[in-house]
Amino acid sequence: MVAFGKKLKERQILEWQGYYINYKLMKKKVNQYAQQIEVGTQDRKHVLKDFSRMLDNQIEKIVLFLLEQQGLLASRLAKLDEQHDALQQLPEISQICELRQAYRAVGQDLLKLLFFVEVNAIGLRKILKKFDKRFGYRFTNYYVKTRANHPYSQLQQVFKHVGIGAVVGAVSRNLHELQDRQGSYLSIYDQPALPLQDPVIDSIKAAVDRLTHSTNFLNFLAQHALIMQEEFPTPVEEQVDDQNYHFMSLLLNLVNTFLYMVNTYIVVPTADDYSLSLGAAATVCGIVIGAMAVAQVFSSVYFSAWSNKTYFRPLVFSSVILFVGNILYALAYDFNSIAVLLIGRLFCGLGSARAVNRRYISDCVPQKIRMQASAGFVSASALGMACGPALAGLLQTNFKIYKLTFNQDTLPGWVMAVAWLVYLIWLWISFKEPSREIEENHIPQESNAENDALENGLKQPLLISSSEDKQQDEDGEQECDESEEASEDSHQPATSIRSAYRLLTPSVKVQLLIYFMLKYVMEILLSESSVITTYYFKWSTGTVAIFLASLGLTVLPVNIVVGNYISNMFEDRQILLASEIMVCIGILLSFHIIVPYSVPQYVCSGLILFVSAEVLEGINLALLSRVMSSRLSRGTYNGGLLSTEAGTIARVIADGTITLAGYLGQSRLLNITLLPSLFICISSIVATCFTYNSLY
Repeated sequence: MVAFGKKLKERQILEWQGYYINYKLMKKKVNQYAQQIEVGTQDRKHVLKDFSRMLDNQIEKIVLFLLEQQGLLASRLAKLDEQHDALQQLPEISQICELRQAYRAVGQDLLKLLFFVEVNAIGLRKILKKFDKRFGYRFTNYYVKTRANHPYSQLQQVFKHVGIGAVVGAVSRNLHELQDRQGSYLSIYDQPALPLQDPVIDSIKAAVDRLTHSTNFLNFLAQHALIMQEEFPTPVEEQVDDQNYHFMSLLLNLVNTFLYMVNTYIVVPTADDYSLSLGAAATVCGIVIGAMAVAQVFSSVYFSAWSNKTYFRPLVFSSVILFVGNILYALAYDFNSIAVLLIGRLFCGLGSARAVNRRYISDCVPQKIRMQASAGFVSASALGMACGPALAGLLQTNFKIYKLTFNQDTLPGWVMAVAWLVYLIWLWISFKEPSREIEENHIPQESNAENDALENGLKQPLLISSSEDKQQDEDGEQECDESEEASEDSHQPATSIRSAYRLLTPSVKVQLLIYFMLKYVMEILLSESSVITTYYFKWSTGTVAIFLASLGLTVLPVNIVVGNYISNMFEDRQILLASEIMVCIGILLSFHIIVPYSVPQYVCSGLILFVSAEVLEGINLALLSRVMSSRLSRGTYNGGLLSTEAGTIARVIADGTITLAGYLGQSRLLNITLLPSLFICISSIVATCFTYNSLY
C-alpha cells in the first residue's frame, strides 16, 4: 500500500507542513489525560476544557492559513482578470493560450488547498473519535453542536469550506470564456447544460464532492450497496479508473441487478398456488422461495472469487444459469413435479451475480461517479423488488401452446427466461472487459487511508517533527493503541471466511446481527404474505401483488426522507435504535391474539415493519461501511460478501421457518413465524444498547 506521506508529497503540499492539524501532539495529550485521570491527578472537567481549547487553537490555525491562501488565489485571479479584459480588445492566440494556462495553474493550487482541507477534516474526525473511545464520553457530539453554528467558531470553515466556491466559480467561468469559441455571445450561465470540459475543473469538482458528499441523499443511498469509497484517490488511480470505465458495461451490471431482483420476487404472489397445483401444501412456498437464497449462499462466494479474474464470463454464466432455471420453473407445472420446481429455483440462485455487480462498481467505475453508480445499484434493486410482484399481478391468464401451459404460475418463469435471453444477447454484444494489465500494475488503495495517514509517524505533514516527541509517542502508543495497531499491521485482503470473521470488531458483529434480523423479518413478511392473506382475507393473486408492489415502492421515498432530513437531524446510532424499536412494534402489532384479524391491522403492521426495516437497513449499512476493516474492502472475502451472506442466510432460515410452521396448520402459521422474529429483534436491540453504551 502506498504510504500516505508519499501521496501528500505527490500533491506538493509539504511546504504547508506547519499549518496542518498537529495530530501527533493531540494524540499524546489524550494518552496523558488518560494516565492523569487514572492516577487521580486530573479531573474530567479540566480535561474537557483543556482539550476543547487545544482543538479550538488547532482549528483556528488551519482556518487562518486557509483564508490567507484564498486571499492569495483571489489576488492572482484579479490580476488575470485584468489581462483577460485587455485581451477582449486585442485578442491574440498565443496570449489566450498563456492566460488559459495561468488560470489552470490557479486551479491546480486550488486543488492543493482542497486536499489540505480534506486531510485536516479527517484528522479532526479521527482525534475526536479517539477521545470518545478512550474516555467513554460523547465529546464529539458536544464539541460539534456547540461550535457548528456559533458566530465565533471556525469549525464550519473547515467542514463547509467557505469561500472556496467563489474561487472555483471564477476559474471555471474564465476558462469557459477562453475556450476556442471566439465570436460566441453566450456565457457559461446561458449554457448550464454544457459543462466545461477541462481536466483541472473535473478534478476540482471531484475534490469538492468528496468534502460535501457525507450529508446528501445520494451518499446515503450508495452506502446501501456497501461499496467502500476511497478517501484520497491519487492521480494514478483516477487515470486507471478512466481507462477501465465503460458506461454500457456499467449499465449492463445495473440491469443484471434489476432483473435478478425481479426474478426473486416475481414468484412470491403465486408460490403457494403453484405448490398446491403440484400436490404440495401451500406453506411449501417457503421452500420454493427460499431455494433461490440457499443457492445464493454458495454462488456469492464463487462469483466473488471469479470476479478477481474476469467480469464478462461470470455475467454470461449467470445469464445462462438463470435462463435454464426459469425454464425448469415453468416446465414443472407440465411435469407435475415439485422437484423440478425446486431445481429450477436452485438454478436461479446459482446465477446470482450481485457480488460481480458490486465488484465491478468498486473496481471499474471512476471515483468521481462511483457514488452515483452505487446509488444506481441500490435503486435498481429497489425497483426490481417492486416490479417483480407487480409483473406477477399482470400475468393473470391461462392458455396452452402445444403441450406447454401458460398460466399465472408458469408465466413468471417464461417471462424471466425470455428476459434473461435478451439480456444475454445484449451482454455478448455490448460488454467490454476491463483491462487486467492496468489493474495488475495498480496497487489498490484501502478505504480507510485516513488511518495510515494519521498513524504512520513523524514523516507525515499532519505532524510537527521533533525527535523527543517521536520517542514519547512511540512509548505511549505501545501501551494505549496496541489493539488498534495490531488490527492494522497488515493491509492485505482477507483470504478466507475465517480470516474475514477474525477482522470483525464487536460493533461490526452487532451490525451484521441487525442486518440478519431485518432480512429475516422482511422475508417472513413477504414470503408468507400470499398464504396469510389467502387464509384470513381471501385475497386474489392480483391483490397480493399490489400489496407487495406497494411495499417495494416505499423503498426510495423512505431513503430520500432519511438521507436528506432525518440523518441530518439525529445521530446514526439514535436512528438505528429507534428503527429497531419500530420494527419490534411492527412485529407485535402483527400478532393475531384475541380480536378477529383484519385487513387494516395486517396492512398497517406490515407497512410499519417494512418501512422501519428499510430505514434500519440504510443506517446500519452506512455505519457498517465506516467501521469495517480496510482489509475487507477488497478481495474475494470482502465486506459486501459478508453482508450478503448474512442477509441470504437469514432469508434461508426465514423461508425454512415458514415451511416447518406450516405443518402445524395455517391457523398457527402467523404467530409461530412471528415469535422467532420477535426474539431476534429483541436480541439485536439488547446487543445494540450494550455495544454502543460500552463504546461511547
